[in-house]
Amino acid sequence: MRYIADLHIHSRYSRACSPNLTPSNIAAWCRAKGIDIVATADFTHPLWLAELEEKLEEAEPGLYRIGDKYAAEDGGKGYRPAPQAKNGRNVRFICSTEISCIYKKGDRTRRLHLVVLAPDLKAARRLSERLEADGYNVRSDGRPILGLPADGLLKVCLEIDPGFMVIPAHAWTPWYSVFGSKSGFDSLEECFGDLSKEIYAIETGLSSDPPMNWRLSALDSVMLVSNSDVHGLANLGREANVFDIDQSELGFKAIADILKKHDLKRFLYTIEFFPEEGKYHADGCAACGFSCLPRETDRLGGRCPKCRKLITRGVMGRVHSLADREENPAMPKLAVPYRSIVPLEGIIAETLGRGKAAKAVDAMYRRTLGKIGPEFDVLLDADEPSVSAVHAPLAEAIRRVRAGQVSLCPGYDGVFGQVAIFDQKERERMKQGKLL
Repeated sequence: MRYIADLHIHSRYSRACSPNLTPSNIAAWCRAKGIDIVATADFTHPLWLAELEEKLEEAEPGLYRIGDKYAAEDGGKGYRPAPQAKNGRNVRFICSTEISCIYKKGDRTRRLHLVVLAPDLKAARRLSERLEADGYNVRSDGRPILGLPADGLLKVCLEIDPGFMVIPAHAWTPWYSVFGSKSGFDSLEECFGDLSKEIYAIETGLSSDPPMNWRLSALDSVMLVSNSDVHGLANLGREANVFDIDQSELGFKAIADILKKHDLKRFLYTIEFFPEEGKYHADGCAACGFSCLPRETDRLGGRCPKCRKLITRGVMGRVHSLADREENPAMPKLAVPYRSIVPLEGIIAETLGRGKAAKAVDAMYRRTLGKIGPEFDVLLDADEPSVSAVHAPLAEAIRRVRAGQVSLCPGYDGVFGQVAIFDQKERERMKQGKLL
């Protein structure tokens, strides 16, 4: 059976995150999106962990569902209720959090984020209590900052329970990642030492996709996972993983085994952002509005031609500097396939010529899900006649996205990129209510 999993999100206890990221609201929006398994987020935070323990009940070993008396959405000011999708499915929670490790190694300050998957809530509590007992502040933020080396955190997790998994988060972003150009490492071995054999997967992040990672032969032995890392409900599942798991085997162990055993039969594909849309894809200087490709950065001596300050080396540039394969390499033998998407509200906004926050966009989004099914059913599976019955330009837009027929303007130095499905003339015709 197909399960779509988003293994890295945040809760309302994380800095700069929506106060409406509650278990009930997360479950409701996952049903609308078609996400079957979602991260609990932030389980090291004592208040959030207590809420998870109160509101979740175990459905399968290591997977949890929202309790019946907590199922109703509980959004506060500004909350947008989840759409009611046709044939919405049950949602499971998996114990997952993100931890920020900042420490000195090799005469450099290292800053990287790690996704930690716990085999169950009991193990999650033991890790939270262990970190607090060791003097780390796990109460100030849902994503705590620890002065603990990455391999040290991994060692602590495995001492508590060998079922724990640690996955380097958004592995290429410049500032906080294992390979980041500003404070990362050149290899997993340099970061994790003898424990690198316990790293079974890395998270590609929004600004890279699998083909970019395939340029490093050293990554052929690990699995590439994709997750949303969201700070708000509407972006749940903007990246995700698609597994094929027998319903009788569903549980934390099945998911862990897929990653640990590099199981290509049960890991069907990842769902990807177009990486150009990520805000750290290309090299550039946001202050000057300047961006460029890696070879141009090299030609410029790594400095912005306008202000002469150092250019922020983006994901593409960092991959370029470490790669031992040419661009657009053949798919490695042990690689997992992928499918690129544009979130449905973004597609609808373009077909209507409105901003994503427009009431007309929200109305069509809800109508589409109500008539066809959850968002991933629409983006991945729905046939053209079904979508055309809702809105003909939407069907054409989804066809183009599936075929990769989009125009891309890369993001850089914290500035999100742009994806366009239609050209200006086509957008004008649609705005006038004319067919393409």
